[in-house]
Amino acid sequence: MRISRRITAAVAASLIPLLALPAEHGDAAAARKLTRAAIKPTKPETCDPRKFRIILDVGHTSESQGATSARNDVEFGFNLYLARMVGERLKSAGFAATRVLVTDGKARASLLKRVGTANDAHADFFLSIHHDSVPDKMLEAWEFDGAKSYFSDRFSGHSLFVSERNPRFAASLAFARLLGRELKDEGLHYATQYTLPLMGRYQHPLLDKDVGIYRYDGLVVLSQTRSAAVLLEAGSIINRDEEMAMNSPERRELIAAAVTKAMRTYCEKR
Repeated sequence: MRISRRITAAVAASLIPLLALPAEHGDAAAARKLTRAAIKPTKPETCDPRKFRIILDVGHTSESQGATSARNDVEFGFNLYLARMVGERLKSAGFAATRVLVTDGKARASLLKRVGTANDAHADFFLSIHHDSVPDKMLEAWEFDGAKSYFSDRFSGHSLFVSERNPRFAASLAFARLLGRELKDEGLHYATQYTLPLMGRYQHPLLDKDVGIYRYDGLVVLSQTRSAAVLLEAGSIINRDEEMAMNSPERRELIAAAVTKAMRTYCEKR
């Protein structure tokens, strides 16, 4: 490393006491003292809710509508209603830059659009909102309102997914834990089936057995977003009882409040 010969008088004066140090201190002691004097402590990163850019991703599209509920309603509608309520509650709490993201197109193309939109917007956080189902082999047939339908009452509950491939995995996991705790405190339980072999390719490692956080590295919206990212399966719409709950304003309000509390805590801890 080349060092400039031009040393100010002030810096030269500061070196005089160091030259008088005993020999055993040597250059290392002098360097440490100069380093302490030169480096100013940086301010910790802060989060201003008014400028904190949150993307609420509405899972699926009007062309690719996701799962079908036990009463033949499409997942996309559930996702849209919940995301809108979450967005309203976040904005009311001061997160003015919150955006509800609705995309169009088929599955793969829409996933890339979501990621591109979030990254181009320099999002600070990406929350993808979905509702759960089960593999087809677990479905049972029944009739609802004169139409053939399918259900599975075996499992229920919400779940949270994060990806280790996300560049902000630690932050993603931290928020997921905050949200999982809020949901648990409200008396809700998480879906346990994702650890079971019967789930096949939908089986995922459980990272937090207390609040139900799973690792899912194959999800494009989690692994390719540059911001912290979490996917919330808000509840099972293939379970007949839980579908009714998920379709109620009360449950959507409860989840929206939980997301808002978790986001406020997450922001405060940044």
